[in-house]
Amino acid sequence: MKNTKTEIRFFPIPTWKKEENYLREQHQNGWKFVKLNGVCLYHFQKCEPEDIIYQLDYNPDSTSQKSEYIQMFRDCGWEYLQNYVGYSYFRKAASEMNGTEEEIFCDDTSRLDMMKRVFTGRMIPLLIIFFLIIIPQIIVQSRIHTPAHRSLMAIFCVMLCLYWGIFVSFAVSYWNYYKSANEK
Repeated sequence: MKNTKTEIRFFPIPTWKKEENYLREQHQNGWKFVKLNGVCLYHFQKCEPEDIIYQLDYNPDSTSQKSEYIQMFRDCGWEYLQNYVGYSYFRKAASEMNGTEEEIFCDDTSRLDMMKRVFTGRMIPLLIIFFLIIIPQIIVQSRIHTPAHRSLMAIFCVMLCLYWGIFVSFAVSYWNYYKSANEK
């Protein structure tokens, strides 16, 4: 029987909760998360099924003070797994949660701060690319009427739609979380 497996999964920027749930379900099914590398390659190792909570924190600055950052979470019982494109991965057995669904964030303000870090670290570069490359290229390609330029126009229009989807998805996720945090 195979003791390891690798799966390709893609989780868009604002869907870290889905990724956390995916990792938890894998562990409940007897596949412990080992690492994430390459282009969304999730590596798992066979284990006893157990309810393990996985949490992600977006903190690209954690590498400058990595030992203090990791120790802070260890002091709260979280096992540090790895960093991957700005996200830090942690896990903790559900049995150690004292009957509550504990998170690495102690309050909604901390979670909103993480979302702001995601916006600054991920969305602003995308917005720059969007406004400095994609929009100008669509304008340029729309003025030239050759088959090659029509093809380029189609590619940039697809990119426009993808970027627009990412922006809307992030905005909706942020707004929903912001509303739920302020209703408490």
